[in-house]
Amino acid sequence: MGIILGIDVGGSTTKIVGVKDGIVLAEPLMVKANDPVASLYGAFGKFTAVNKISLSDIERLMITGVGSSYVSEAVYDLPTEHVTEFVAIGRGGQHLSGLKEMIVASMGTGSALVYANEKGETLYLGGSGVGGGTLIGLSKLLLSMEDVNQIELLAEEGSLSRIDLAVNEMTSKSIDSLNSDLTASNFGKVNDLTAKGDVALGIINMIFETVAMLAIFAARHRKVENIVLTGRLSTLLQAERIFKKLSGSFDVNFCLPTRGEYATAIGAALTYYSNRG
Repeated sequence: MGIILGIDVGGSTTKIVGVKDGIVLAEPLMVKANDPVASLYGAFGKFTAVNKISLSDIERLMITGVGSSYVSEAVYDLPTEHVTEFVAIGRGGQHLSGLKEMIVASMGTGSALVYANEKGETLYLGGSGVGGGTLIGLSKLLLSMEDVNQIELLAEEGSLSRIDLAVNEMTSKSIDSLNSDLTASNFGKVNDLTAKGDVALGIINMIFETVAMLAIFAARHRKVENIVLTGRLSTLLQAERIFKKLSGSFDVNFCLPTRGEYATAIGAALTYYSNRG
């Protein structure tokens, strides 16, 4: 059996992975481009060149993502199959986390919530327009920055105590089942002296808290405790500590797997095997 390529054509980036016999063979790769078709072909060319993969080594391309709808023909005359994005999200989250039942929160340009279980069932639960596009858009407006790597580094200089209003700053009384240091108002303490690092961290925290609460509500509805976080935002420096704090406050388990930004591409490739029993 040849190599299966999983390709996730997103709104601003394309991710590609190679899988053989259910095992991810090489380091995944990500390419940025405004045009989804150009992005796909660019990712394909770079990935095969870097990993010394020839066309004859490839058995099938499994493509998914919002940009995959622009691909109507076989890529380089290779067998090409479209995979429903939410199926790919669920299977990718399962594979990377090693968990059987969970909510997968995929944080791409926007955010999508998918339920997945041990039977291989996946169910799209809903989503939000809050995601990576929000981070870049607000950072352009408030910080005149759009490079995600630079934004996350700037955020490391910030402090939420200087920009967000906490519950314990609004009342001296304890509130049942609510941690007093949780956010009561995002950006509730902004003033003329607010530093750029605080703003950067405030944007990231607001996005993470929004996605987290939607995922928590979904997990409670489905009666599961595991929430797997995937997508580019799951790799930010601030992700682990922010979600760890929320995990303890709401009695859920947030999982941030390695290679989380490639979960959907991996899930697309793995769908090839599950479709064939």
